[in-house]
Amino acid sequence: MLSVVRELWGFMRERKKLWLAPIIVVLVVISGLLFIAQGTALAPFIYSIF
Repeated sequence: MLSVVRELWGFMRERKKLWLAPIIVVLVVISGLLFIAQGTALAPFIYSIF
């Protein structure tokens, strides 16, 4: 997993695509939030946001 992150960071740095980093971070945070809340009582409230 660490090598994937390292490869992605190297690609973004080399190609001057650092603007992709915040987008990737937001997507990972949102997907993690949805995954964690999938089986809890918070699920209806989180799904109503989207």
